[in-house]
Amino acid sequence: MKKKIALIGYGVIGKRVADAIALQDDMEIAGVCDVISDWRIQAAVKKGYPVYAATEDASGYMQKAGIPLAGNMADLLGVAHLVVDCTPKKIAAQNVKIYKEQGIKFILQGGEKHETTGHSFSAENNYASALNRDSTRVVSCNTTSILRTLTALKKAGLLQSARGTLLRRATDPWESHLGGIMNTLVPEKDIPSHQGPDAQSVDSELDVVTMAVKVPQTLSHLHYWNVRLTRKADKKEVIEAFQTSTRITMINYSDGLVSNNTIKEKYLDMGRPWGDMYEVALWQDMLKVEGDELYYAYVVDNQAIVIPETIDAIRALTGIEKSAVSSIKKTNESLGII
Repeated sequence: MKKKIALIGYGVIGKRVADAIALQDDMEIAGVCDVISDWRIQAAVKKGYPVYAATEDASGYMQKAGIPLAGNMADLLGVAHLVVDCTPKKIAAQNVKIYKEQGIKFILQGGEKHETTGHSFSAENNYASALNRDSTRVVSCNTTSILRTLTALKKAGLLQSARGTLLRRATDPWESHLGGIMNTLVPEKDIPSHQGPDAQSVDSELDVVTMAVKVPQTLSHLHYWNVRLTRKADKKEVIEAFQTSTRITMINYSDGLVSNNTIKEKYLDMGRPWGDMYEVALWQDMLKVEGDELYYAYVVDNQAIVIPETIDAIRALTGIEKSAVSSIKKTNESLGII
């Protein structure tokens, strides 16, 4: 029997999670719940997703806008096996009390603190520890990329320590008319930035330090990494280690993929919804190994990278798939990750 999944928050991540769930053969959308009544939730109606109002006020606004409502949040939680909360930062933490009172399993996104669930999830790293849990948190886009790349090196016995600098997008593309930064760079004042400690919430053994700066663009994030290897290695061995992850794709500067906008255009040409890149796009011809030191750079699609992780987290918490390898394979195939 398919697991029925409630989705709270139909925004940048929520709408992508909904469409990804709809592609799976072992789960289905029970409904989407939000407070908005504009073009965003109207898209959910057109796709045939049952729509629920998160609050009484929202219900009134939605009805005035002609949104057909299936009920309220309590109604939705009552027909679901699990809820994925994709609401803005801090709102999900407030919803946790409701989920616990309802006795429903729940998944939060990386904007919430690790302590909110006591477990942080990355499919290739700790799928087994999430099996049949009541809750987990899918780590942020940047943290997901850090875990994918460093875990691949660690599994190959190559990782000693890692130091990374993150160039972070200013805001989500659709909100760039509302805010963001322009004609400036904004460094995060704390070193390490939060992504390194966040990765350690999944794997406490990682020796990782991150620094971050916001830059005036909205397409994606760019990472530069300097890794101390456990021993001397060559480029071929390092690339083979990265290729053990199905969610790291090797790209080449020589192919014209010289920037985040050219990479975005490639995925649009591939026919991916919204031009989404679920993989970490790592430059193969830029990667350099000198003795026991490794240097590399990659791009992270902040709107898409956590989508496959969320699908795998659903399978882990509901127990419908015990094997990380099997779940990752199913998710990859459904999303066109080759």
